[in-house]
Amino acid sequence: MFGLEKPAGRQKLGISGGFPNMASVGDFNVLSSSIPATKVELSVSCRNLLDRDTFSKSDPICVLYTQAIGNKEWREFGRTEVIDNTLNPDFVRKFIMDYFFEERENLRFDFYDVDSKSPNLSKHDFLGQMFCTLGEIVGSQGSRLEKSIVGIPGKKCGTVIVTAEELGCCRDSVLMQFCANKLDKKDFFGKSDPFLVFHRSNEDGSFTICHKTEVIKNTLNPVWQAFKISVRALCNGDYDRTIKVEVYDWDRDGSHDFIGEFTTSYRELSRGQSQFNVYEVINPKKKGKKKKYVNSGTVTLLSFLIETEVSFLDYIKGGTQINFTVAIDFTASNGNPSQPTSLHYMNPYQLNAYGMALKAVGEIIQDYDSDKMFPALGFGARLPPDGRVSHEFALNGNPQNPYCHGIDGVMEAYYRSLKSVQLYGPTNFAPVINHVARYAASVKDGSQYFVLLIITDGVISDMAQTKESIVNASKLPMSIIIVGVGPAEFDAMEELDGDVVRISSRGKFAERDIVQFVPFRDYIDRSGNHVLSMARLAKDVLAEVPEQFLSYMRVRGIKPSPAPPPYTPPIHVLQTQI
Repeated sequence: MFGLEKPAGRQKLGISGGFPNMASVGDFNVLSSSIPATKVELSVSCRNLLDRDTFSKSDPICVLYTQAIGNKEWREFGRTEVIDNTLNPDFVRKFIMDYFFEERENLRFDFYDVDSKSPNLSKHDFLGQMFCTLGEIVGSQGSRLEKSIVGIPGKKCGTVIVTAEELGCCRDSVLMQFCANKLDKKDFFGKSDPFLVFHRSNEDGSFTICHKTEVIKNTLNPVWQAFKISVRALCNGDYDRTIKVEVYDWDRDGSHDFIGEFTTSYRELSRGQSQFNVYEVINPKKKGKKKKYVNSGTVTLLSFLIETEVSFLDYIKGGTQINFTVAIDFTASNGNPSQPTSLHYMNPYQLNAYGMALKAVGEIIQDYDSDKMFPALGFGARLPPDGRVSHEFALNGNPQNPYCHGIDGVMEAYYRSLKSVQLYGPTNFAPVINHVARYAASVKDGSQYFVLLIITDGVISDMAQTKESIVNASKLPMSIIIVGVGPAEFDAMEELDGDVVRISSRGKFAERDIVQFVPFRDYIDRSGNHVLSMARLAKDVLAEVPEQFLSYMRVRGIKPSPAPPPYTPPIHVLQTQI
């Protein structure tokens, strides 16, 4: 999470030239407000889902939506994996959410029976939905909420169980590999097709699934691939918490046969390959029935390697510089700045939509920019004196030095530009993306990272070129945050975000996801003059940058530099007279 690197020492922002009665963005302190109370991990299971498939059972997926606090629009938060052939899925993929104790976070869980590879949910059968709040889950007994699935009139849609667990701050991951010997034969014609399922225990004695291995076909002596899992997922940092491992024989119809199970703990596993980490696989039913039963095979730990994950913060402390560039949409689709309906309306008494977004988002990001000097660009306007159209012009009028001092300076340059340029078009994003990409391409050693903030009404003319620019930029140390202002449909911006479908151009996919889209209207009240939650806006604007930053560093094998030692003042030895 952002928010800890730079201690206080920031001044409050006001726009130079002081407009009276400014729309309030609210006093905001990155150090307190943007750090949510806790991170919680949600696990989802269903029982007795509707069966929509004729010859087999449903193949369910769960899609989580959160509700914007401003305009109450539902936004997709994430999806679980698809589990084939089951009406009682226990999804392995978790949802990790920030829990703001003081805010009501409405959630919607939608369930679908997946019929094809299409990411478009309308192509799949709807199995129902469940509404609740995050507080309702956390506040339920054992933080376990069980509710009926609704949404298909006249049908019983089954139940959903959502469990929340507060995440510890352990940053280690483990690379483990297992093999098994002499497992029970479960298949009539061939040997078994074994796979392992790992569960961590909860405080109430129940278990939560945390990993499934791949299936190894037709063997009683499988060697599974090594897999990496975070210690948080495995035991939430509690080294003595029970880990239960079940061994199954895979069946195509989803009715996997139980071979047996064993229990261990992180502390035991951490001893590595040894006689302590050979486990007897026990099937309790068989053990109860057969006097001579010994076991259903053994599972052996082959290797155990701990890796400490480095964080975004480690790089910042080690001296990596974050450089922000701001680009503002000056196209005619925003409306005539002299009209109150325009998103660029020049109102002497309060900030317009762009001013609000720029000030609110700018205050958040400027804490991460070391020198507080922002190149500020505009695009889509006709410039004086000759009326030529430009898709990357300096807001301060100085193409050789487009830097503005702080968000104050950017705001001042923005208002000055509005008075001198003519809103025009088309809306081309590619030039400003390529502008920042040129700088990013010149520093690939991890010492600098570039973030482009585009503020736009969401209408775009050069979608194909923009996609190509993003795919090319995905190899560079840069991220793009798009803040959408105004009431338009932002489908094109959602497509650029690439959270659901990785963005591609001419058959080439982006190396990593580098775009984060945030619709500003989700965070403002109905009057449009007040940001409802700076903390949530801060979180969502910056939500993906740390992971995007880390994915660049990981792929390039760039490690953080060691942080300089804390400053200690020299100690003066006092001369004492004898």
